[in-house]
Amino acid sequence: MKITSVKSRILSYDMEEELGYSQQYYNRRTAHLVEVRTDDGLVGWGECFGAGSFALGNKAIVEQVLAPLFIGEDPLDREVLWHRAYKMMRDHGQKGMPLESLSGIDIALWDIAGKAADLPLYKLLGGAFRKELPVYGYGMMLKRGDDLPRRFHDEALGLKDRGYIGLKMKVGIGPREDIKLVEAVRDALGPDGMLMVDANHAYTATEAFVVGKALGELDVEWFEEPVAPEDRDGYRFLTSKLDVKIAGGETEFTRWGWRDLLEGRGVDIAQPEVCAVGGVSEYLKVLSLAHTNFIPVINHVWGSGVAIATNLHLLAAMPDLPGAMRPVQPILECDTTPHMFQDEILTEPLDIHGQVAERGVARIPEKPGIGVEIDLDAIKRFEIA
Repeated sequence: MKITSVKSRILSYDMEEELGYSQQYYNRRTAHLVEVRTDDGLVGWGECFGAGSFALGNKAIVEQVLAPLFIGEDPLDREVLWHRAYKMMRDHGQKGMPLESLSGIDIALWDIAGKAADLPLYKLLGGAFRKELPVYGYGMMLKRGDDLPRRFHDEALGLKDRGYIGLKMKVGIGPREDIKLVEAVRDALGPDGMLMVDANHAYTATEAFVVGKALGELDVEWFEEPVAPEDRDGYRFLTSKLDVKIAGGETEFTRWGWRDLLEGRGVDIAQPEVCAVGGVSEYLKVLSLAHTNFIPVINHVWGSGVAIATNLHLLAAMPDLPGAMRPVQPILECDTTPHMFQDEILTEPLDIHGQVAERGVARIPEKPGIGVEIDLDAIKRFEIA
């Protein structure tokens, strides 16, 4: 079996409501899928992290830089091909867009491997420790206006009874304003509701310490990306000084970047993003590093149904982290804001939110590969490049 083509499919649509996080506001949804075809007729799908203009930049890397290294090769030689591509890129990009692009191709190769073996991805990874996963929903995105605490409160109330194990909210306006936002959501959830707070590296370490102290008092489960990913000393300071757990890593790449973060105890919870870290192949190495250092892994999940399906398999195949009577169990992150690419590009929707509302958990796909098929008519409808 040989690879015959590697193609990027950039999808986009205008959103009905502008949403934001600490770094920007946006009004378009974008997804970057990677389609890999073989001479046996098998088609694998992957996804690259990075929206907007970054998706267009990644398209150039996928098709002009990486595709020539993969076309004509056996798609089952995933590890050989990964290292060949990384070695070629090492002098020009050990992090960022080159790794995001490689991630999309690697995921597609694992999808092909599952289809070739007629097995779901979790079987290729060694089997499923669980066939269902609790799901936490993230919403409460930043919006313009001076009534944000009330809007966050009302949104949290609406999400509270839909079956999610917990909710995650955004902050990043400023320390005092952000604490008021968290207080509003905590009021909506009540004292026992599981609440996570994501800053998208909005603060200096000093500001993050002030916010983190308040989050500890508000019984927040974790404080995500409090400072810039380059500020390793800031992460170590916060993990050593705060009661609230520090989570991060969605913007970290490869086992080498993660080695420094984990061995330095920069996070209490590791959040690798499979569509950025280097794909499934590299994710598995990062997972091993995290568990070697007894640090729980809760995957960062952002993107279309392709990314969600891939993460369902990864979390199913994740061993319990040892060290307690009730070991840390994986949970799935899922966007609760309107997102057409979660289901409308699939021939059979995953319907994570419907599963959660009905049963409180999401099932692991059982079909070969990542377990979803792409609706090519929908792709054509949304495709911009």
